[in-house]
Amino acid sequence: MWFLFGLMALTATCLNLCLYASGKDYKFAMTMGLSFTALTVVADYSMVSDRVQAEDWSALMDVVPVMETALWVLTIISILLNISPLLLELKNKK
Repeated sequence: MWFLFGLMALTATCLNLCLYASGKDYKFAMTMGLSFTALTVVADYSMVSDRVQAEDWSALMDVVPVMETALWVLTIISILLNISPLLLELKNKK
């Protein structure tokens, strides 16, 4: 599920940037990109929770360290890419 949400976040972010570049209203796509990013993180947390309940410690030791770093990096990138049109718009208004 987290993978699907991640793909939807990526798609919405690309749509956000394309809409901004073409001069159209991009704010809904921006909201969707950030929302799907949040859903990706929550879905991943849910997957980890399921593995803890199943006491699958070896899977947790394999998955969690890599996924933690990936989620931090990708979430930060998603936030920066999604808010970049807002920041550019504010810069151009000055």
